[in-house]
Amino acid sequence: MTIKIDTADGPMNAYIATPKSGSGPALVVIQEIFGVNKVMRDLADSFAAQGYIAVCPDLFWRIEPGIDITDKTEAEWKRAFELFQAFNVDKGVDDIARTIAAARKLPGASGKVGTVGYCLGGKLAFLTVTRTDADAAVGYYGVGLDGMVGEASKIHKPLMLHIAGKDEYGPPPVQKAVHAALDGNPLVTLHDYPNDDHAFARVGGQHYDKASADLANGRTAAFFKQHLA
Repeated sequence: MTIKIDTADGPMNAYIATPKSGSGPALVVIQEIFGVNKVMRDLADSFAAQGYIAVCPDLFWRIEPGIDITDKTEAEWKRAFELFQAFNVDKGVDDIARTIAAARKLPGASGKVGTVGYCLGGKLAFLTVTRTDADAAVGYYGVGLDGMVGEASKIHKPLMLHIAGKDEYGPPPVQKAVHAALDGNPLVTLHDYPNDDHAFARVGGQHYDKASADLANGRTAAFFKQHLA
């Protein structure tokens, strides 16, 4: 099902999945560079099955609404990177903030809202605990985090990051910078997956690792249960 989110520049579509109970905390599910595709919709559905009202906003809407591509062809990868380069992070975070505000008021919503993001969404999830009023956030293999850790002092809500040790888009120097900035922060939990590459939790992806994905997803579930209950 699709809903409309009011933003500073007009309406934005968002995919929504609701739990069988019809009520619960909300989660804003933040997309990768492939748009709100089947992978993201399936993730939203899985969070709904766990009892969350899951909302996945179409953050590329200013560039081209309705992007829905995969990681299976060279042409799609090329388009995904074009979208990534054209994406305005600041406006994206503002769109997420509007989505959080809307999610708090959805029918059946408890008022608590977390964010969870992957790849590009992992970076944006980090920024939700420095720039928005999200109640908790989880980021999977966020890209460009070394450029964002200057905002570490602004973290004001619980944050969990899943870091892939062999991430081609976040190599060891980036990981070192993230640890240096965030280790010791009582609001932050970092989990390293030394043998995994970027997108190890993307079902069907080239680097999917079921054991590591299950471990990370279990940690995410426990984290949100603790902070959004």
